[in-house]
Amino acid sequence: MTLLTTWPDSDPGVVIRRTSDVAEIAEALAPIGVRYEQWPVRDDMPAGAPAEVVLETYREEIDKLIAEEDFSKVDVVSLHPADSPDWAETAKAARQKFLREHTHDDDDEVRFFVAGAGIFYLHVNGEIQAVYCEKGDLLGVPRGTAHWFDMGTSPSFTAIRFFHEEDGWIGNFTGSDISLRFPDFDRIHAEYAGRPV
Repeated sequence: MTLLTTWPDSDPGVVIRRTSDVAEIAEALAPIGVRYEQWPVRDDMPAGAPAEVVLETYREEIDKLIAEEDFSKVDVVSLHPADSPDWAETAKAARQKFLREHTHDDDDEVRFFVAGAGIFYLHVNGEIQAVYCEKGDLLGVPRGTAHWFDMGTSPSFTAIRFFHEEDGWIGNFTGSDISLRFPDFDRIHAEYAGRPV
């Protein structure tokens, strides 16, 4: 289930909007330049598939997006409990990095969720838009947009990443602690996805 929750940036206790309607989510995000769409889900792809298999499975959609947006680099990021013995340490470090509000000067942040879930929090026009993304969701955050990403305390996701720049992910951290004031992935995941934390 995809979910969009909107709060004023000054008060996480006031919910302006909460919807899981795909058309409504796309319509709400379009005015701030955020691309949201759903791609067909490929259930025949094995769990934990290597990057080459993930990319080949979604080759048609990837090639179409590259043609539309002129991306120069596409890769796969995957973080699952069974990935390695030091998963907990890797997961904690990754979460802390992306959990801080940041922007990107030279690139959009475009992600397609192949498996698992994560939340992008967009800080625009005095509001926080939290987009809970799951398998099948594509989200494109425009360069210059203040945002953060929460994968939860026990991350489990695979995503295809698209870049215009060969350097990949380069974040400019705002220094704000705003991400600490809003409901995190674990809370939203437990409340709205109906799964225990």
